[in-house]
Amino acid sequence: MQHRNLLVFDIETVPDPALHDGSSSFPKPPFHAVAAIAVLEAEFETTTDGQERYHLQDLRCGGELDASEHDLVAGFFGLIQRAKPRLVSFNGRSFDLPVLKYRAMKHGISARWFYGAANRFDNYSYRYSDENHCDLFDALADFGASKGVKLDDIARTCGLPGKFGVDGSMVADMVDAGRLAEVRDYCETDVLNTYLVYLRYRLLTGHLTRATHDEAVAQVITYIEAEAAERPHLADFMVAWDQASGGRFLL
Repeated sequence: MQHRNLLVFDIETVPDPALHDGSSSFPKPPFHAVAAIAVLEAEFETTTDGQERYHLQDLRCGGELDASEHDLVAGFFGLIQRAKPRLVSFNGRSFDLPVLKYRAMKHGISARWFYGAANRFDNYSYRYSDENHCDLFDALADFGASKGVKLDDIARTCGLPGKFGVDGSMVADMVDAGRLAEVRDYCETDVLNTYLVYLRYRLLTGHLTRATHDEAVAQVITYIEAEAAERPHLADFMVAWDQASGGRFLL
């Protein structure tokens, strides 16, 4: 039985006014400033026949509300250093990680463990394996063989909430309006959607059974119920999930 950590992540960004000249609506990756990083941490165990079992630990945004970009990015790479996890993202290979790498370079941050590959295929940058980094956008499109699909579309197909109330196009205006706390809440719900889609993907690939899939989903429900009173966005997520699934949270 092997045990390992899992880290599901998502970032929200705004244009860096010192670098982005406004000539395009979407800045180049280095010109994005990181406004929020949300992570879901879990542990999973793998049996000798490749079956997995997940144990949810926590869901949060890194840093305090007034944390600097330096501290957010350094904290993210520091967490990878400590946890040595399997990463899970949605389009993280094409957007989130490039942005984080460029901004780490801007701030002079070391990400030694991230680049500490054991060999050519056992590292976070190797594209054609989901063992160290499972980018669901890439994996579900068979690495470019089919057209990529948005997280919102996959989530709604699976009876999950997807986007509700906020989407990425609104983030810059929300930050400008002093609504960073709402952006952080939105980022956390994106991570929840990503984790729940990931569980469905691992069921598809045979790493989970229906029973272990439902067990992991039930842990998400229990977590939300315990946190909802103090974190209303999680209660809203549950309402949206109930509507999307018709009240059928488990398979």
